Amino acid sequence: METQSMDTHLHHKEEHLTSSEWISDVVIGMSDGLTVPFALAAGLSGAVDSTNIIVIAGIAEIAAGSIAMGLGGYLSGKTEQDHYNNELKREYHEVDTLRDVEIKETKEFFANLGLSEELQEQATQEVAKDKDKWVEFMMKYELGLDKPDPKRARKSAMNIGLSYAVGGLVPLSPYFFVDVPLTGLQFSAVLTLLCLFVFGWFKSKITGVHPFWGAVRVTLIGAMAAAAAFGVAKIFESA
Repeated sequence: METQSMDTHLHHKEEHLTSSEWISDVVIGMSDGLTVPFALAAGLSGAVDSTNIIVIAGIAEIAAGSIAMGLGGYLSGKTEQDHYNNELKREYHEVDTLRDVEIKETKEFFANLGLSEELQEQATQEVAKDKDKWVEFMMKYELGLDKPDPKRARKSAMNIGLSYAVGGLVPLSPYFFVDVPLTGLQFSAVLTLLCLFVFGWFKSKITGVHPFWGAVRVTLIGAMAAAAAFGVAKIFESA
């Protein structure tokens, strides 16, 4: 019964971590996906007379942004994997060549837990019996590194890229159905700011920030970016 309870707990923890990574990716992609294409569409609405131009430019930006954001997520995941592998090789080398130092560091860890000198020695000798498990122990408790998912880089790239694309289609969608850019901007502003508020609310709930003020902050950032782009376009148009 005890073993079954422990297995269930460990399995639940892994699901929680996977879910957290997925949420983090979606937040990164959706945040930029809602804001950047909205600012682009707003800026073009103040400079051009055709919604077709805005749609074409918006789709091109979403495609480029999705690829760029996805590539960033992939490189971040690969960097994490490479860092872990490099530290793993270094730890194996230290266990083989600096065994006394590693033994001392392991004992210090158990000492910090409040174990007696006798138990420190017993626990250290037990851990050091299996080199692979000893290295894994040192990676986790000395360096604070958990083994990353080998598929994390690809998953992160896909999650972020798709989230960016979905978010980007929100401010762009009204322009598919109207002929006047300023009319499209009005509908786009209402739809996008509403989505930004909802997105900001859930993002704040997840991160522990006050939901309402977190939502207001996210909404204001998107509104200011769009207003700045629109204003700059108007200035250059009249110049």
